[in-house]
Amino acid sequence: MIAEPDGPEDRLRRFATIWSRAVFPVTSTSSTRAEFEEELVPLARRMSELLRARSLDAAAAKAVGAALVDVHCTDPDALARTLDCVDAYLVLYCGEDGDPEDLRARSARLQHAMAAGFAGALRRRTLAEQEAVAQAALRAQGVVAEALHASEARFRAVFEGAAIGIGIADLDGNVLQVNGALTRMFGLTDQMLRGRNCREWTHPDDAPQTWRLYEELVRGEREAYHCEKAFYRPDGTVLWTNLTVSLLRDADGSPQYQLALMEDTTERRLLNLRLRYEATHDALTGLPNRSFFFERLEKALGAGPGQRFGLCYLDLDGFKTVNDSLGHAAGDRLLVEVADRLQACATAPGEMVARLGGDEFVALTTGPDTRHEVDELAGRIMNALLAPIGVDGRELTVRGSIGIVEGPAGERSPAEVLRSADITMYRAKSAGGNRFEFADPEADARVITRHGLTTALPAALERREFFIEYQPLVHLGDSSVRGAEALVRWLHPQHGVLGPDRFIPLAEHTGLIVPLGRWVLEESVRQAREWRERQGGTAAAGPLRINVNLSPCQLTHPGLVQDTIEILERTGVAPDALCLEVTESALIGADDDLLKPLRRLAEMGVDIALDDFGTGYSNLANLRRLPVSVLKLDRSFTQSMQRFPADPVDLKIVEGIVALAHSLDLTVTVEGVETAAQAEQLRVLGCDTAQGWYYARPGPPERLHELALVDSTA
Repeated sequence: MIAEPDGPEDRLRRFATIWSRAVFPVTSTSSTRAEFEEELVPLARRMSELLRARSLDAAAAKAVGAALVDVHCTDPDALARTLDCVDAYLVLYCGEDGDPEDLRARSARLQHAMAAGFAGALRRRTLAEQEAVAQAALRAQGVVAEALHASEARFRAVFEGAAIGIGIADLDGNVLQVNGALTRMFGLTDQMLRGRNCREWTHPDDAPQTWRLYEELVRGEREAYHCEKAFYRPDGTVLWTNLTVSLLRDADGSPQYQLALMEDTTERRLLNLRLRYEATHDALTGLPNRSFFFERLEKALGAGPGQRFGLCYLDLDGFKTVNDSLGHAAGDRLLVEVADRLQACATAPGEMVARLGGDEFVALTTGPDTRHEVDELAGRIMNALLAPIGVDGRELTVRGSIGIVEGPAGERSPAEVLRSADITMYRAKSAGGNRFEFADPEADARVITRHGLTTALPAALERREFFIEYQPLVHLGDSSVRGAEALVRWLHPQHGVLGPDRFIPLAEHTGLIVPLGRWVLEESVRQAREWRERQGGTAAAGPLRINVNLSPCQLTHPGLVQDTIEILERTGVAPDALCLEVTESALIGADDDLLKPLRRLAEMGVDIALDDFGTGYSNLANLRRLPVSVLKLDRSFTQSMQRFPADPVDLKIVEGIVALAHSLDLTVTVEGVETAAQAEQLRVLGCDTAQGWYYARPGPPERLHELALVDSTA
């Protein structure tokens, strides 16, 4: 048994000894192994310090890798042996009093930075050598065609003794001369290489611009180019190189030859691929890790138009019990088996499985129709977990809860998608687990804010946090402002301005919609009175009117009619200044008891508008029995009119609805008008009034009065 070193310095020396013994056989130094070991001791000490540092100093780690080149460790095998020693012994001899897993992770990052530093230093050395070759080549232009005196001797020495591959070819691509390094790189003889043509050396991984640059060079349009290029060797293996091709001109400046300088980067590339794999894959299961998954998810979300994504977020039900009862080693074996089963579920193009950590896994699918694909993927995952898993002689039943997010690319960030999937997964888990649920953005928002908004509603009304914006109602015939629709907003202290879709359903659920609706009605009617007072008799089209929305709960409230009468009397506003909007869906199948309050209000002179007409599938014959005087056409009928030409089917539908409404003495208002062409088309079809962003967005009451004044003076 080998005794452990006594102290940190002894352990450091031991690590340096192991390192020097591994690397010394592949170095080109003239030092003895003991002298070489002394050169490695400062580097070992620096790596020990970097290992124990709170955060990795990437520049210092790269400097250690670069220092290897300075001590003549230029063979790629020297770097590979160094990284093997660091991986196996650095934490053992220099990582005392630390978390082993954390130290292993730091060691991996340290190795990656050292490799980058080594590659950079070796590249700088190679480029310096290339520069020397290039300078010698420039001084020896025409070396093949003409016998140049002393310059040829100098070029020949550099040409034959260079560690990088060098080849000379004519402008047709025929290889004329190669050095020994190039023949060794390709595994071919000098005669075999000189019988080849450059254009034969194509490879599937060639960059698109590689051969375009080559053609520009031989035509004399470019002096040189640099690229990374792969070549096939005779045995079928691939040679990766850093390739620099320069144009050699004769004494008159005419292109004559091409000079290629090749640096063999195959080992470095394989090393980088290995380090990349270790940095992007989970050490336990071999699946892609969180970092790699986020890269793929970000790429999927950045795909072009028409592309979609589907994500399954899996959490094992009751996994903590396995760890607590059987130990973490058993839990790890369970996770490995689960990972293997999940990997077998994602085999189609565009699918991947990753482990985020703990017992959380994700599966991603991409393509133009991921709604169906992600549903099938979730089903395969649930089926894969049905069979028990044997761990330490026990048959463990595995259950899982899955949250699914599916949608078009380009609308959400990776963090938003994963958060939505996480929320949906917990919704599946709270519903009993062993199931999957699809994400619902509205449901997610309600889960997050519903309780807080519900409890804050009563106090918000008392603190007057609600306010009203007004959207102008414009006559299509003369473009005059005839009134406005009142739209309530909530200025929430934390969430900012909330639209009615965020709090009206909560108010209806809690019953607060009645006092809130009464407040909106009173504020709106009071505002209508102010408009009329400021208007005086200047408006040619008549006084401005106010439209107020009624919810289904307000319709059934016994005090609706009395509250409306009292508000009109208290503010001194005539009933014809008010229009109450009721959604079509609220009146589908309404009996006489429900319609009675609306009939009383209509008899008083209050206009009743049937809002969102066309979305409730109501029988058109029912219009005759409803006490309405205004038909508000839903924007879905007129969206196609924003384009030219408009959909002829939509035109016929709107034309028919307008004709029907006018035959019943109903005026027609259109919502969602956004373009001048759309407004003109609706005017031609006979619609009476319209509202939408083409005229104005909802805003403060003063703006409506200003618009009305402009209209009256036009």
